[in-house]
Amino acid sequence: MRNFLFAATTLLLLASCSSEPDSYTVKGTLRGDLKENTQVFLKKIDDNNQPVEIDTTTLVGGTFEFTGVSNIPELHYIFVDNTPGYTAVILENGVINFNAQRDSLGFAKVDGTFQNKVFFDYLDTSRELSEKARSIQNDLRQSAGSGDQDTNGKALRDEMEELQAEYKKFEVEFIENNPNALIAALLLDRAIVTKAIENSKIEDLYQNLSDAIKNTSSGKKVLKSLEKAKEESKNAKSTEIGSKAPLFSGPNPSGDIINLKDKMGKVTLVDFWAAWCRPCRAENANVVAVYKKYHDKGLNIIGVSLDRTADAWKNAIEADGLTWNHISNIAYFDDEIAKLYSIRSIPAAFLLDENGIIVAKNLRGAALEEKVAEMLN
Repeated sequence: MRNFLFAATTLLLLASCSSEPDSYTVKGTLRGDLKENTQVFLKKIDDNNQPVEIDTTTLVGGTFEFTGVSNIPELHYIFVDNTPGYTAVILENGVINFNAQRDSLGFAKVDGTFQNKVFFDYLDTSRELSEKARSIQNDLRQSAGSGDQDTNGKALRDEMEELQAEYKKFEVEFIENNPNALIAALLLDRAIVTKAIENSKIEDLYQNLSDAIKNTSSGKKVLKSLEKAKEESKNAKSTEIGSKAPLFSGPNPSGDIINLKDKMGKVTLVDFWAAWCRPCRAENANVVAVYKKYHDKGLNIIGVSLDRTADAWKNAIEADGLTWNHISNIAYFDDEIAKLYSIRSIPAAFLLDENGIIVAKNLRGAALEEKVAEMLN
């Protein structure tokens, strides 16, 4: 009986030792001139890209502590009241140790859990490469100031290109070698935005991530961004010169639905603009002049506004004397027509022939009139 009880107790201890932690504890130490009971904040970035407060504690004897549950690892940030900077930390169940100097929160040491170890391993190498880049940039500035830009400047620029290639290789290999790390998903998300890595490679790297990381908010964001990038790539090809312009329809200022197919002329200008866009408003005078001169000869224009309010849109049409057809869903850059044409900035314009084929893009000033005149003979 005694042996049985001993064996059962041993099994229980082994089970408790091998089980995963079911909560997190952030144990922080801050050095420097800080008042007792200074507030320490735990924050994360919300869907609107704004920091939101998750928890608050106070500094006691130079230490602080956060506790809670985080079943899925997520990137958070530690801020200290009346102290510049912040520290990124990955919140996951387990004991997370935080050590920092008051004046250098960005260089805090964080360890104790798998995700934070991998994250800070990445940061260490990334900072080394960034320091090399800063050194080359300083040398380039000095070279420019001394007038020695030909020989030395070229060598430094070549060195910078090699370093950029090294940095890209480092990040790709880091993602490949750490499929269970949240930082891998974070790096992929950034690469999509900066276009540092081609989408086909990003998709391969994403597929290599573990299911646990794919199910994090960062992993889901990567998948959403990849799907969006695919759609934009598809739309971009459909609006290349020589392609047939995608058809669309939408409400005019009176609320009536009009469509591109019914409003086309021998030459049609699809003009993306907005009342708030100063370059658009500046170009409107030229477009008005071209329209007045060539409308009777076959030029039609459809303005697609990316305004936020109907009043601003309608007032700008009247103020600028834009007497052609207009469409707007009052949806800013979320407008479905803008997405269909892969519009990321305005003004943007597409010139179509009588068959709806795109023959030119983004012509302004004299170049627009010359092309319209050429197409109308």
